[in-house]
Amino acid sequence: MMKIAFQGEGGANSHLAIAEAYPDAEAVPCATFEDALSAISSGEADLGMIPIENSVAGRVADIHHLLPHSGLFIIGEWFLPIHHQLMAPRGSTLADIKSVESHVHALGQCRKIIRKLGIRPIVAGDTAGSARIVAERGDKSCAAIASRLAAEIYGLDILAENIEDETHNTTRFVVLSREEKWAPVGSGPLVTSFIFRVRNLPAALYKALGGFATNGVNMTKLESYMVDGNFFATQFYADVDGHPDERSLANALEELRFFSRELRIVGVYPAHPFRATFAEQ
Repeated sequence: MMKIAFQGEGGANSHLAIAEAYPDAEAVPCATFEDALSAISSGEADLGMIPIENSVAGRVADIHHLLPHSGLFIIGEWFLPIHHQLMAPRGSTLADIKSVESHVHALGQCRKIIRKLGIRPIVAGDTAGSARIVAERGDKSCAAIASRLAAEIYGLDILAENIEDETHNTTRFVVLSREEKWAPVGSGPLVTSFIFRVRNLPAALYKALGGFATNGVNMTKLESYMVDGNFFATQFYADVDGHPDERSLANALEELRFFSRELRIVGVYPAHPFRATFAEQ
């Protein structure tokens, strides 16, 4: 049976993504993102299901820092609509609740109900772990925000359903592997992900990205972050439509290399069907 590592405990949203994308696989819970990536690298797990960004809370910053040094490759992606449930020990009511704990992103995605109820948010390691802790504590004044699966696993009552602020709340996951596996050219809509660092020159980023515009390549994601704490050294993570062997993207990457100190393609994989919903109105 294929084993897929994820950060969190049973019932986490990453666990749900694995169940949807790979229903026959065994989900392997890991305490931290570092542990999850290590499980893949060591062979303890075959793949990893790792969140990289959310439509409400933004990017998962840890992954952008960890991925370049992991030596792992992206072989797929998965989009999961997120539905948060407010849960507490059996017999609790909304009037009993004084505090709520969950992952920082889950708390950020449910700000409205937290303010409405006037309860104190407490940051926890992950959503499912907060549900387990609340269940073990048994204090009816303490609630958790987690998935419906977590409520079932840990025996909690759901006091409010689907409490996320935005109906479009969706998390994008990347599927990581030890082995590089490029999707073939012409196999449908594809995404190419790469990491690069431009030379420390005026307008270097502008010049480096110009090739994507002139060659008609659509860039769907561009994230920047510091390298080794240096304010002048910035590394970028990017997603673009297409395959590196297609002329348009090949030309754009060639121009990018000219203005970059470093460029590494970390994945060429099928675009998830959810991307078809991205079209601007």
